[in-house]
Amino acid sequence: MKAVILLSGGLDSSTILYQAKADGCECYSMSFDYQQRHRRELNSALRVAQNAGVVQHQVVNFDLRQWGGSALTDDAIALPQARSLSEMSENIPVTYVPARNTIFLSFALAYAEAIAAQRVYIGVNALDYSGYPDCRPDYIQAMQEVFRLGTKQGREGEPIKIIAPLLELKKNEIILLGNKLGVPWELTWSCYAGGDVACGVCDSCRLRLAAFAELGLEDPLPYA
Repeated sequence: MKAVILLSGGLDSSTILYQAKADGCECYSMSFDYQQRHRRELNSALRVAQNAGVVQHQVVNFDLRQWGGSALTDDAIALPQARSLSEMSENIPVTYVPARNTIFLSFALAYAEAIAAQRVYIGVNALDYSGYPDCRPDYIQAMQEVFRLGTKQGREGEPIKIIAPLLELKKNEIILLGNKLGVPWELTWSCYAGGDVACGVCDSCRLRLAAFAELGLEDPLPYA
């Protein structure tokens, strides 16, 4: 069974790559250079893909800085720092990139149909404090219908399935799953800040560090 894996190089997407391998899939990973602030993650995506032994790793290039709308694509929007977990859960944060997962899934769908894949794996998580609108169950259900209606495979009765194995997991549960699957955390990257060393204070770093701490584990990444 062929699967396209949306791989950012972060904790969640690396876990789903290794889950797809455990599911017996022939894995084709796909990353995106959309001129994001934290393009450093692309190095991690490549290293994780190589470590996992994917059949092919694609990097798709486009520029979401043309219109911005997010702290990850517009330097004029300040990146939230040192926020508590409760503060993170109050509103959809400025790190939300408009329609990003819809864009990503569209590319993944095109790639999957071109190589006759049966699955697309995405590491969305509805329990994360960020509450991004395109990381929720109803969104995934709606996109599954798009996959069915918008492709030859779907219209012929064999729609490409969206697999979101982390949708209902807490961050610490994702780490436990990753440990079981053998995910190389030292190769991954979660920081939004864009430096060579993880900042430790952006929302993504704080969520990651908190999850490792809850488990009594040490995150192998160095932090500024």
